[in-house]
Amino acid sequence: MNWYVLYTKQRSEKKVEKYLSSIGITAYCPMRSEIKQWSDRKKRINTPVLPSMVLVKIDDKDINRVFESPSVIRYMFWLGKRAIVKQSEIDVLKKYLNGGHNLLNSKLSEIKVGDNFKLSSFNNEKGIVNRISNNNIWIYLKSIGYSVKLKVA
Repeated sequence: MNWYVLYTKQRSEKKVEKYLSSIGITAYCPMRSEIKQWSDRKKRINTPVLPSMVLVKIDDKDINRVFESPSVIRYMFWLGKRAIVKQSEIDVLKKYLNGGHNLLNSKLSEIKVGDNFKLSSFNNEKGIVNRISNNNIWIYLKSIGYSVKLKVA
C-alpha cells in the first residue's frame, strides 16, 4: 500500500479525513496549532499544514473509493503519475509536528543568506538560506522547489 495525496475542496480537509477514516481508509491530515485573533478574542485553532490536501494510505484496487466523499476533487499527480509519499516522509512530518526534534543545531548569528544548509533531520536534504528574520529562517529546497520556514528556538 502506498501513501497518495488527495486534493480536496477548500477548508474541508478535516471532514475528508474523518469520512475516509469512517469507511476504513487510512487518512492523515497534518495539523498545526496556531492562535487566531479577532477583534474581541483570541483562540487557539488547528489548521492544516497542507491546505486543501489529505494524505491517504490505500491499496491500488481501492483507489477510487476516496471519491465516495463529495469533498474529494482528485489525486495530485507528479510527472504524469499519482504522487506517492514515502512512509519515511510521513514519519518525519509527524515527528516535527509533535515537536520531536530540533531542526537547527547552530546559532542564528552564524547563518547568512546564501549559505548552503544541510537539514540532517530531513535525511540530509540540502538547501540554500534565502531569508532570515527574528527567530525564523527560510531555506530553499531545490529538490522539491519550495522554501521551508524554520523557527529557531
